[in-house]
Amino acid sequence: MGLAAQWDSMAAQLPPGWTEAGLRLRLARPEDASRAAALLGALSPGIAGDELHLRATSSGDASPGAVGRLLARLDEHGIGGTVELAGEVAGGASEESVEDSPSEPLAAAWGELVSTLPEDWSDLLCLVELRSSDELAPAALAIAPLNPSRHERTLGFRFRVARRFGYGAAPGMARRCLERLDEIRIPGELRLLEVLSDTQPVLTQGPTFVVSERAV
Repeated sequence: MGLAAQWDSMAAQLPPGWTEAGLRLRLARPEDASRAAALLGALSPGIAGDELHLRATSSGDASPGAVGRLLARLDEHGIGGTVELAGEVAGGASEESVEDSPSEPLAAAWGELVSTLPEDWSDLLCLVELRSSDELAPAALAIAPLNPSRHERTLGFRFRVARRFGYGAAPGMARRCLERLDEIRIPGELRLLEVLSDTQPVLTQGPTFVVSERAV
């Protein structure tokens, strides 16, 4: 099996939500080490005898696709070997740990969140955090009516809720979209980021929330 195929098989078995994984490439011929390192230059590999050490990340320049393409270059140049995991996988949760800590249904979490709000609340900024990057696309589709936004460092989506008028989804729509995530079995955690009370926008679509010095 070629190096790229080995990596594809390994990447498919990484735990949901993984962020970084150390890899060890054991070369079939030690004399290929320098040439292999040059072909893998974008991953900044380290050389130790007949082994190359590199890191893969869930996104960015060392994403699974990027690693696969670079290993395919080694295959094309006739450089063989074995790809192995080296050390622990960061950010991942095993299937056992996920099963041991089931998430509360998001629709129920919404009901609990609303029950804690002040009686005169008018606008909310919420975040629904997911467990796996594989679920980002189907989750975005399910909650599209909320006009969700995503920050690249967050595995989830922010959305606004407007109780009476202004910019944001209606409370009933927010609940329905979270129910959709429950229905398609996408677990997550609902967090309240900001709450405003009795806002009275004049000639605007509503108040502005600021997160990390950015208006959202």
